[in-house]
Amino acid sequence: MKRSNLFTYVMLIIMAITSSCKQDTIRLFAGKYTVAGEKGFYFFDLNREEGTIKLISQTDAGSNPTYFCISKERGLIYAANEVKMFNDNPGGGLTTLKYDPQKGVAEKISELAVPNGGPCFISLSHDGKYLFMANYGGGSVAVVKLDDNGVPVSVSDTIIYKGEEGTLSHAHMIASDPSGEKIYVTDLGLDRIVAYTLDNVSGRLKQIPDGIATLPKGTGPRHFAFSSDGTKMYVADELNSTVSVFNVEPTGKLDSVQTVTTVKDGFTGKNYPGDIHIGQNGAYLYCSNRGENDIVTFRIGSEGMLSLAGHSSCGGDWPRNFVIDPSGKYILVGNQRSGNISIFPIDENTGIPAGTGKDYKITTPACLKF
Repeated sequence: MKRSNLFTYVMLIIMAITSSCKQDTIRLFAGKYTVAGEKGFYFFDLNREEGTIKLISQTDAGSNPTYFCISKERGLIYAANEVKMFNDNPGGGLTTLKYDPQKGVAEKISELAVPNGGPCFISLSHDGKYLFMANYGGGSVAVVKLDDNGVPVSVSDTIIYKGEEGTLSHAHMIASDPSGEKIYVTDLGLDRIVAYTLDNVSGRLKQIPDGIATLPKGTGPRHFAFSSDGTKMYVADELNSTVSVFNVEPTGKLDSVQTVTTVKDGFTGKNYPGDIHIGQNGAYLYCSNRGENDIVTFRIGSEGMLSLAGHSSCGGDWPRNFVIDPSGKYILVGNQRSGNISIFPIDENTGIPAGTGKDYKITTPACLKF
């Protein structure tokens, strides 16, 4: 082989290896509860070959950036600041970060006070023109208008919920269905789910006819996940340790079809389901148990019904949030009280997180996303 050809061959091998290494690494974002002077937003790289994460950088995203969403097209991160006062204004906060994917760093470009304190969830509208925020402490939801660059400019709608005497609203999640046509709100305090449409011009929510699904008292609907076609909604019920399954009608109306427990037979302690997600292949549903401190895995049948596949360790204490990497190879769990992110490979045959898991120490993790 000629020397020039050998050099070319070697360079091609090096390029192939480098490309392969890049494909085996993916960026992970984490938000957390903060103490005074602490940076609350982290950037990691997940090495899929080794099953480990490496800290890339930290940045200031305001106090308690406990939930966030990402606009990858615009390179923006929107963090909900779970506080009652924001920049000396009563209410919660919304901090926007501009993200540089090459350097793995971000800078704060915008802050906005949002009426009613304690926002715990934020999501982006299907068309990328609005943000939706659920305020647990304030018992309300808000719609935030974005400008042409994706920067928040104003609150276009606020809905404050009031229940019967002696009951308080705790709106916990607001997000659209896969089509983007309907927006759903889980209210943990009032044991109900409310369905809306969004006026894309005014930025206001309108409740659909028969748009309230009432759950049994003490259920506490928290987070939800949709099947890929949007015909099934799966809801993690925080107060009675169940997952509720709903048929989603074309109108957006929800019909209850199944309720399954999230805890093991014989478990008698206190437990509060936290997060819920469907696996990448759509065959399994996962839910975190805070108290029993595990991840419960359900098989999703042909009609969308659930059956228990198994329970596995969360790798710590109080699994508030978890995320599945886009390849479907790993599940990463944010354990709030033990202060760690645990990483588990997912068994390809059973769908259950397996192995001892590796972890990274980080105090009070609250939200993980890729």
